[in-house]
Amino acid sequence: MTIKIDLEIGELSEQADISQPFLPAEEKTESKKSFSERRSNGGSIATVVLSTFVVVLGSLEFGYSVGFSSPVQSAMMEDLGLTMSQYSTFGSLLTIGAMVGAILSGRIADFLGRKGALRVSSASYVIGWLIISLLKDAWLLDIGRLFIGYGVGLTSYTIPVYIAEITPKNLRGGLTTTNQLSITIGILIAYLLGMLVRWRLLAIIGIIPCFLLVLGLFFIPESPRWLAKVGHDKEFDEALQALLGKDCDVSVEAAEIREYVEELENLPRAKILDLFRPKYMHSVIVGVGLMVFQQLGGINAVMFYASEIFKDAGIASNHAASVAVAALQVPMTAFGALLMDRSGRRPLLMVSAGGMSLGCFLVGLSFYIQGHANDTHLAALVTILALGGLLGYIATFSLGMGGIPWIIMSEIFPINMKGIAGSLVTLVAWFGSWVITVTFNYLLAWSAAGSFFIFAGVSASAVVFVAYLLPETKGQTLEEIQSSFESFFTKRTLKANQVLC
Repeated sequence: MTIKIDLEIGELSEQADISQPFLPAEEKTESKKSFSERRSNGGSIATVVLSTFVVVLGSLEFGYSVGFSSPVQSAMMEDLGLTMSQYSTFGSLLTIGAMVGAILSGRIADFLGRKGALRVSSASYVIGWLIISLLKDAWLLDIGRLFIGYGVGLTSYTIPVYIAEITPKNLRGGLTTTNQLSITIGILIAYLLGMLVRWRLLAIIGIIPCFLLVLGLFFIPESPRWLAKVGHDKEFDEALQALLGKDCDVSVEAAEIREYVEELENLPRAKILDLFRPKYMHSVIVGVGLMVFQQLGGINAVMFYASEIFKDAGIASNHAASVAVAALQVPMTAFGALLMDRSGRRPLLMVSAGGMSLGCFLVGLSFYIQGHANDTHLAALVTILALGGLLGYIATFSLGMGGIPWIIMSEIFPINMKGIAGSLVTLVAWFGSWVITVTFNYLLAWSAAGSFFIFAGVSASAVVFVAYLLPETKGQTLEEIQSSFESFFTKRTLKANQVLC
């Protein structure tokens, strides 16, 4: 298994630095303006916006798939006679499928193209939803959930890569954010519809974004970088012309992209063991660590089982409360995107993790009071603590810990290590999600209060982790980030040695 995974994710080391796919050099002369500058001087962005809108339908499907299990839990268990253990398995299998999809996503996206990978993910989603909506045996529904998870794994990698490869530098931040924003909207849609329709119909509705995505792919160009990499010169010129505008001279950009692809091909092929060399260890620790804290902070457990959490906390309108949780994600994600390049990644992450810790502590306190106090007058306090804590938790998670770890991951690794490192970090993220979702109901059965106190402790530890190990990356080139990581870690090490002495 180790060898197989190494081979699979080794393929991803050939991926480009997706943060600047059209800019192989940091500086441009007046006679050779960058893609962004030329685009802002008259090129049309209509195709870029349309292409982004089409592919984030896959992100919408991603969010819908994640949100599906929360509103349908009680109905599915009742209709199919499922035990809590069986439903926990059903919920967690999405993350198993996503791990497989994430491992294979780079190879599929390179072999079939970005659009081809999205077609494969759509087919996987459709198969999964049809199985869940039409069949009755629990093990068959588990297979359907695996198919959906596989689609999630493919889209979680392919969509950000595609958007980054077609988007000019001056628009990349805003348009890339639409990926995370669409995921939160998908979750909200699943929660809202879960209040109105039965779970089998909810599964059938999940096919609609896939149909729209596949249809839309016929009207948007393939990634020019991928076309250049596989040697499809005619299609490459057509795609680049469509993205820059029909009246724009694309010769400069075409030359830059071809030069960039040639440089990537000449880089040494990286292997997963190379990540653990001293040169890259700090980046690996930060990238993996942020994903561990993101997942072990309990976010997927809360989103998968929000309705049951509110029900256990004594909130009568638990479905409405779950919708409020999902609805809060949308504006907070957008607000976090606005703050990211102003306040910086580091302070936003610390505020986010601190707020998550406080929110989990309040939820844990509500369960503790509920279990140890017999005074019925405290019922209102329990409800306020549970609702306020969860809303605060979701709001602060969306502000920073939801999206920033993925941005940090794309910034801290050198160009020749970015693909393989991204695969490793993505795999760790989905593995952590699986661990939490498969164990969460057992944790609640052991101690609901204790479960949230643990999540609070994890998020509090994340604040210390960020403060000690993460330098600020806002407004820096990739080379400057590499240098800042080395100097930051050296200073921390010297300071720790002085304290010990």
